[in-house]
Parts: sequence; C-alpha cells; structure tokens
Amino acid sequence: MSLAQNRTPVLWRGFMMEKGQIKNQIGSDLYSIQVYDGLQYFETFSPTTEFTKWAATEVRKIENIPNGFSSITLKSGLYAVFIHKGTSADFPRTFQYIFTQWLPKSGYELDDRPHFELLGERYRNNDPSSEEEVWIPIRKKA
Repeated sequence: MSLAQNRTPVLWRGFMMEKGQIKNQIGSDLYSIQVYDGLQYFETFSPTTEFTKWAATEVRKIENIPNGFSSITLKSGLYAVFIHKGTSADFPRTFQYIFTQWLPKSGYELDDRPHFELLGERYRNNDPSSEEEVWIPIRKKA
C-alpha cells in the first residue's frame, strides 16, 4: 500500500468481516499498524512509496491463526503517543504536527519499528468527535 493508493477501507472491511474467527482476543481494541522499509521511507518521503499496513487485534497467544490471517509481534521500545481527534481526512494535520513540529524539537528521532494507531473505546469511524492514539517509535538522538 502507499498513501497515493490508500486501500485502508478495503483492508479494514475485510478484517472486520472475519475478525470473529480470531481466537484468544484480548479486549475490543483494534490496531492499525504501519511497517515501513527502514527509516529512508521518511528521509526520502513520497506518497507513492510502498509500506505494509495491518488491521489487527491483540491476542493472548498466537495459535490456530485462521486462514488468510498472519501474526505480527511488535518489538518493545520507546514510543511517543499523540491523540488524534477527528476523521481520517484530518489525519494529515496530526502527522504534519508530529513530524514537522514535535519531533524536530523533541531531542528524539524515529526508531525503525512499526508505527501504529490504537483504535479504542473513543474511536468512531469517520466521526468528527472520534479519538485514537497515534504511537510513533522513537529513540534518544545520538
């Protein structure tokens, strides 16, 4: 997937139709996970650069994964967490703040781990009052 060819609605529609097959789910939170091919994704950003996007839920154990599903385990580390309020159309404003204002002044730099959004109890798809957590992997600047 790329930002220019955003297939997020298709991904989530398929995931939600089959989510009930996943055993050992913990809670009802959902995760939108982005895996980029190294930090160069951000250094030479282009809306057409491909990345991998996951629609996910947390499970107690990774056993008996239904056909068509895969597992991902997130490596631990430090994350900066932001609250995005609004619809997905408002998301570029949140990312712009994180990457052009907060990060350059923070004393941190991006770490090469997945980025994700936690879609918890305040998340309302395409509702202006929706809230989700944006988790950005960081490390202290060298």
